[in-house]
Amino acid sequence: MVPTNRGSKVKTIRTFFSGSPIQRSSKLRADSDDLYRAYRHPDTRFLPVWQSRCLVAEQRAVLLGKSELSAYTDGPDDVIFLGRLDERFIFALALPDHADPAGTAQAEFIEVRKLIGQVDETDAGLLAYARAMVNWQQSHAYCSICGTRNQAIEGGFVMQCGDVNCAQRSFPRLDPAIIVLVIDRALCLLGRQPSWPEGQFSTIAGFVEPGESLEDAVRREVAEETNIAVGDCRYLASQPWPFPSALMIGFHAEAGSQSIRLNDAELAEARWISREQIVEREVMLPPSASVAYRLIEAWFDSGSDQPLDALVPAASSWRRR
Repeated sequence: MVPTNRGSKVKTIRTFFSGSPIQRSSKLRADSDDLYRAYRHPDTRFLPVWQSRCLVAEQRAVLLGKSELSAYTDGPDDVIFLGRLDERFIFALALPDHADPAGTAQAEFIEVRKLIGQVDETDAGLLAYARAMVNWQQSHAYCSICGTRNQAIEGGFVMQCGDVNCAQRSFPRLDPAIIVLVIDRALCLLGRQPSWPEGQFSTIAGFVEPGESLEDAVRREVAEETNIAVGDCRYLASQPWPFPSALMIGFHAEAGSQSIRLNDAELAEARWISREQIVEREVMLPPSASVAYRLIEAWFDSGSDQPLDALVPAASSWRRR
């Protein structure tokens, strides 16, 4: 049996890819002279992104000097100003797909998803930031109104139509998605997608639709996938998820019904799971770098004298600098 402490409160949780200490210095984006000086400063560093991969060596993000990337940039219009980190200006630079980045540095370009739990939280946030901005620019290369090629301005945070008669401006966009642990007293609701291994479960999630509040999206997604009615919803934490540009918004929600019925094809199965079943490893939980795991952990620890990490080793860890 899991010893419980029913008077305890749900703890504050932190999520992977968030909490980066970079100062975004957004005012600098609109000052072309200051931006050029930042670009030219000898201490400035660049984070290259190639085919949605980031440069990593020994599980650390690699930041390069401008001279190491001179073949790929002629000025601040070619790069994205991310901000200041440790008194250095930091830019992201997208390398062309046909580039041969092997000679860029003694490091490897790795897909960011493969780095989950392998790099510390500072580098994780920086890599996710750079990858998301490069992806947004590349997916907005052309004006959505007239089809003219866009130009990057204001430090790369605005894509403006090259046709002066149109001049449509696009700004970085995120796709908000809710992710929720539904709770019924000593039980939580977990689901398994068809593509997952037998026994692997996670929380319910889905994208927010136009005209919906976050709470409305929680109730709709849970009802669509499991037929469970949801009452009160409480926000816990969010997690940037740059695959390609989602923001996972995490909730705990109170169940208003208990009978599960799969209403769509999103899940292969869904179950009510107790803390005892988790301790006995009747289900496999999501990796600890995910906000889904943190939502489960916060609920588990609020009703147990021993933390989840002590009772059930996480599927993967994440490093703090």
